[in-house]
Amino acid sequence: MTPIANQILIFDDDEDILSICSYILEDEGYQVKTFINSDDVVNRVTALNPALIFMDNWIPGGGGVGAVQQIKSDPNLSHIPVIYFSAHLDIEELSVKANADAFLAKPFDLNKLVNLVKAYVSN
Repeated sequence: MTPIANQILIFDDDEDILSICSYILEDEGYQVKTFINSDDVVNRVTALNPALIFMDNWIPGGGGVGAVQQIKSDPNLSHIPVIYFSAHLDIEELSVKANADAFLAKPFDLNKLVNLVKAYVSN
């Protein structure tokens, strides 16, 4: 199944982050789907088949590390790039532990967000 070329999933329990990221990325031409927990993450990702995923560290439903590990351990999903994003001081270490493709420390510059997305997704 080919990923939807410009679709991005964002998993974060902070509604302000979801709103800001959605607004900025949709303005750039991306389709954005958001989730406030990581419940049933493999089935959600499988159903939507995005081009990119953002995963928060402190997401309800098992946490970001576990959610990314589930995605990356599934042979049908492991190719999807995951950007780990959090205000956690050890974000780089957590992103490696999770097997994420990149990380973005909160708070982040909106241009950095857009440039990181463009590095992984063409729209």
